[in-house]
Amino acid sequence: MQKSSAHDQQGFLDKIMSSGHLSVFEHTNFTFGIEGVSRVLLAQLTRHRIASFSVQSQRYVSYAETFNYIIPPNISALGNEAVQEYERQMAQMHAWYQAWQRQLVAGEEGNEDARFVLPGACETRLIMTMNVRELLHFFALRCCNRAQWEIRELATQMLSLCKEKAPGLFEDAGPGCVRGVCPEGSKTCSRQSEVRAKFRNL
Repeated sequence: MQKSSAHDQQGFLDKIMSSGHLSVFEHTNFTFGIEGVSRVLLAQLTRHRIASFSVQSQRYVSYAETFNYIIPPNISALGNEAVQEYERQMAQMHAWYQAWQRQLVAGEEGNEDARFVLPGACETRLIMTMNVRELLHFFALRCCNRAQWEIRELATQMLSLCKEKAPGLFEDAGPGCVRGVCPEGSKTCSRQSEVRAKFRNL
């Protein structure tokens, strides 16, 4: 079999991209280890159905001692009093969780019902696998300034890793405005030049 040069490979990838026959990219997968994110983010991630997820269980993992949680930047920006109030609320939910654990059957059966009082802020970890075609779609939606802050930050870090490992596949990846007109219409952030520069230099 004749070997192809890196230049030939890039030309082939460019041809596929321009033709729109992206089904070819479904044969290449990337797997990510994700931690330090909220269950709120998890709910958004699992809307991307062409992906595989293995998520830390709240049934088999007990939070009797403590649970970690995410503090949204907008709450942190309000100052120390707001953060302390948020932390008090998290502590109250943890106390409710512990109380239900004590009343329910010990072990996983108790955990599975006690977890209903845990907040969306509760920290989780997961393994996620996506093929390249779905990743390109994911980045187009979730790297956009209009995406929720936590998933936008995750998507941007994922794209940075993808560009490092396979620059030819992800050269033009990112929010829709990187490749043309902003798809958000009247809801645009109106910062296309700034966004394009950010993702082209990522």
